Amino acid sequence: MAVDIKNLNHNQLNELISKAQARQNELRKEKVGKLREKIHAMIKAEGYTFEDIFGGARKARRSTGSVPPKYRNPANPEQTWSGRGKRPRWFNDALKAGKKEKDLLI
Repeated sequence: MAVDIKNLNHNQLNELISKAQARQNELRKEKVGKLREKIHAMIKAEGYTFEDIFGGARKARRSTGSVPPKYRNPANPEQTWSGRGKRPRWFNDALKAGKKEKDLLI
């Protein structure tokens, strides 16, 4: 199928490109599915399971957990900050008011 792209306008070209990309994705998914079936068949024919070959579970991510607070708002002691991530507004306001980081430590 030959398409004369010189006679297409901008919108028609964009539509053709998006359809071609969608079809390309469909073909890729089909190919991946067939390959996956082949691999599973080969593994089964040898008497193994997928987990025997590639491992049963993926490595678990290390949990960072919660970090104890390092700084406390002197105006409102319920507001704390661990020192990680973006500085809270109350922390920046206290610094602008002349306080130092060490003054806000718990």
